[in-house]
Amino acid sequence: MSKMKGTHIILSVASLLFIAACGESDREEAFEVAVIPAQSIGGMQTGLERLEETLEDSLQQDVQVEHYPNYNAVVEAINYSHIDLAYLGPLTYLVAHEESGAEAILTQEIEGDPYYYSYIVTHKDQPWKSLDDMLEERSNVDFAFGSIASTSGSLIPGLELSERGVFESENVHEFQDVRYTGSHDITATQVENQEVEAGAIDSAIFHALAKDGAINEEEFSIIWQSEPLYQYPWVVPHDMQEGQIEKIQQAFMAIDDPEVLDIFGGADAFVEADDSQYEDVLEAARTFDMLDPEVLDN
Repeated sequence: MSKMKGTHIILSVASLLFIAACGESDREEAFEVAVIPAQSIGGMQTGLERLEETLEDSLQQDVQVEHYPNYNAVVEAINYSHIDLAYLGPLTYLVAHEESGAEAILTQEIEGDPYYYSYIVTHKDQPWKSLDDMLEERSNVDFAFGSIASTSGSLIPGLELSERGVFESENVHEFQDVRYTGSHDITATQVENQEVEAGAIDSAIFHALAKDGAINEEEFSIIWQSEPLYQYPWVVPHDMQEGQIEKIQQAFMAIDDPEVLDIFGGADAFVEADDSQYEDVLEAARTFDMLDPEVLDN
């Protein structure tokens, strides 16, 4: 082998190693965002891709937005700073906050309001006009919650039913059957198809599903509504620098793409938030003993 040819090979290998190292560095520096499974992934994918593109432009770095498979996986990732930002239900966020000091920095407004509700809904053909009416026939009712880690799909309606003395857990209750569907859209579909007599659902997601034609709102009756709940927070790890938090807030508050906003309950805009706005849910979680991260996998 000639000296020049050998030198060429060495330089080529060095170049490949440099490119590989750069690629590895880029991956390490990617801004990683996790989103909980509030809806089935099919209904969110386009909006998540648009969010990724928008944040890359705003933050001037690679962004990876992932739809995480379960609540506990997101909490673990945010606790150990394996991700930079997470979109969580209030209960899931509070578990992370109690565990590691994860911080709420943003939420969304819907029709100018940063609040949503927990609904208990039934099919319109059911005779009940109120939750009291339904509970009179509870032994004949199959009841659906969303995920056990959902604030509006489990914690808040579960607490209401517990205070009424008819529900303690999936296995201890006075209904004919209790199930956890895993997501709000599945709960809505099961009520609409009369697979269950009643279900608990996030009000913003319920109305967004109706707006998108995924369900027919006229087929439902809302028989109970909770007190106002502050909208889902966007959460950063405990060690996120203040300057980076401000950049993230500015990037989100500039978003006006309807494809992005629609998947977050049909939001109008993103707005700043902080930990103090979730104290009412924190009290409910403590009452129901729901701050143990192991609960998220049950």
